[in-house]
Amino acid sequence: MDPLEDVLNLLRTRSHLSASLAAGGRWAVRFDAPRVVKFNAVRRGSCQLEVDGIDEAIDLAEGDCYLLTRSRSFTLRSDPEAVPVDGGAVFAEADGGIARAGQGDDVFLIGGGFSFSARAQELLLDRLPPIVHLPADTPHAQTVQWALTAIDQELTHRPMASTLVAEHLAVVMLVHVLRRHLERAPHAVSGWLAGLADPVVATALTSLHRDPARSWTVAELADTASVSRSTMAARFQVAVGQGPLEYLTRWRIELASQQLRESGGTLASIARSVGYGSESAFSVAFKRIQGMPPGDYRKNSLDP
Repeated sequence: MDPLEDVLNLLRTRSHLSASLAAGGRWAVRFDAPRVVKFNAVRRGSCQLEVDGIDEAIDLAEGDCYLLTRSRSFTLRSDPEAVPVDGGAVFAEADGGIARAGQGDDVFLIGGGFSFSARAQELLLDRLPPIVHLPADTPHAQTVQWALTAIDQELTHRPMASTLVAEHLAVVMLVHVLRRHLERAPHAVSGWLAGLADPVVATALTSLHRDPARSWTVAELADTASVSRSTMAARFQVAVGQGPLEYLTRWRIELASQQLRESGGTLASIARSVGYGSESAFSVAFKRIQGMPPGDYRKNSLDP
């Protein structure tokens, strides 16, 4: 498995589709801060996106999509002079899965949100800018457009299991948006995501995620990328913000934490599965990263 796939699986990524929005004339809709990672895609027409805390509005053209990775109020509007109405009220009156604003339907957006497990903020969302905007004319954005078109067709024609299919397609879209964003703006992300934009570091990350229980050395990771040990150590530190072995330790503890939350395995078996030869060594590493012994972590995760 690769690092992006690993993290999205660990975070139990799920999509939730909302009603679509048809709008025309002069219009504006203001939305409260979402509790999920919000996405919208412009399937027809154009509009502007304003997000609290962001100085400039973003022009959205037909085929554009965006992710709102922070819980911030935002407004979709035809122009800066349009007076916004409450999005909750607009979508409460949705008919046939379509909410309406203004007069006409020269603008049409589909949207929804992504939910993750509690670790998403640190592992994924904090690594991304507040807004990930993917213009339709971005090179290699066709795969995103394919997913959006398929979602649109599922929601329009409503064949059997259309909601399930559309929600899975939305996760596909998310992966492609993140890929394209890394290609377009590698310096706009941090941590392990930034490492994926560096081919040398990405090779090391893939190796670590493929076999996290292995007793890796920096020299062995350097060999996988055909670079020197010093080059690997330096580039990994710059891109990810920590050394490769420290990253490995933290990823092992993430995997162990998931097992502690979700399985009944013994501490010794969990320790072995993530590369620790003894329960005591595992407990020391776990407490250093999570701030408590693994037994306490398991108990706390089971408490209401």
